[in-house]
Amino acid sequence: KAMAKYAYVRVSTKEQNIYRQLVALEPYCIPERNIYCDYQSGKDFDRPAYNKLLGKLRHGDLLIVKSIDRLGRNYNEILVQWQNITKDIGADILVLDMELLDTREKNGSLTGTLIADLVLQVMAYFAQTERESIHQRQAEGIAAAKSKGKHLGRKPEPLPTDFECICTRCDSGEISTRMAAIDLGMSHSTFYRHFCSWKSEKAVSNGRQSGTPLKA
Repeated sequence: KAMAKYAYVRVSTKEQNIYRQLVALEPYCIPERNIYCDYQSGKDFDRPAYNKLLGKLRHGDLLIVKSIDRLGRNYNEILVQWQNITKDIGADILVLDMELLDTREKNGSLTGTLIADLVLQVMAYFAQTERESIHQRQAEGIAAAKSKGKHLGRKPEPLPTDFECICTRCDSGEISTRMAAIDLGMSHSTFYRHFCSWKSEKAVSNGRQSGTPLKA
């Protein structure tokens, strides 16, 4: 079987133009039927066209992609796909944005495959190192913020202006906690949590005003 050329194109949404990737492929004279395109986000990465392409690739074929990130969401997945295509299937890969990522034999030697594999491994290593560094900086930032007493996360929503009035009516038995939650437009669990805090604060305040010692 003669070597066949294939190309894979992926864009995140149907609104995103694939023209730039297709123009880069033109010099390689790839039959239109051999160009596979997915409109999938990196988050979902459900790629029906890519899966069909893998079913077509045979030993000795050439797969061309514009950039290495077309193959996967991250370098771990890219390495898996690279291994599958170049080792399991036995096809070659050419990445247009990076000349060193070209597994085709050069002058009858396997230099292309060896260099491409090495470059990809190094890129994956640095990507993983950078991810770990980011996580470490985030953890250090959180620890530093906590040590300074800073509140982390989303600020709590302000309570309705009539919250205390409704709590007073609820505390006196005039209305139930469920009715109070409905009046304030809250879920029952949210209101009840704030209501309990309000009662605790009220009890503390009353104890201070009367001079009554608080129970432990």
